Amino acid sequence: MNTNRLMAALLLAGTVTFAPAALAEEAHVAPVKEFITENVEAWLTDPVVVGAIKKQNAETANYAQADIDKLDQDWRAQATAADKPFVNEVLARELSKFLKQKKDGAEGMITEMFVMDAKGLNVGQSDITSDYWQGDEAKWQKTYGAGAAVVFVDEVEQDESTQALQSQASVTITDPESGEPIGAITVGINLDML
Repeated sequence: MNTNRLMAALLLAGTVTFAPAALAEEAHVAPVKEFITENVEAWLTDPVVVGAIKKQNAETANYAQADIDKLDQDWRAQATAADKPFVNEVLARELSKFLKQKKDGAEGMITEMFVMDAKGLNVGQSDITSDYWQGDEAKWQKTYGAGAAVVFVDEVEQDESTQALQSQASVTITDPESGEPIGAITVGINLDML
């Protein structure tokens, strides 16, 4: 993690005017939240997003933890295998295609996206994730688990393959009709481009 490089970029851009060491880790949060507000939140109520989550919530409502663990194990085994019917089925969904289109339209600013249901299970994604169940992670617990209108920005990480600095922002997705949380989305943001 290279926070010095991030701080230098933010200082030059005028986003941060003073950042003692204790604040250096948090300097990315405000620009990431602004990006999410301006570029992602508007389409989180799209019928493709909401419909897919509601459909999966109905299907997974009665899943026990053993069911979730089995799905996650199957996913992990297939994620790097040549034969991956479960992974391919999720990637072929209308929601996954929608997310891939949004990611491609962001011209490198978004590194990945995935939508989770009320159990923390993936509903759709732009790219293959390493696991299927996110319910044990902060990206789901600090959004869906915290209620409506929540944005959680995770720590800065350096992508090993691209060397780019990035952070994941997660947002609670609510039903536009009821205002109730139905799921969440995680969006990887390329901080070097932000």
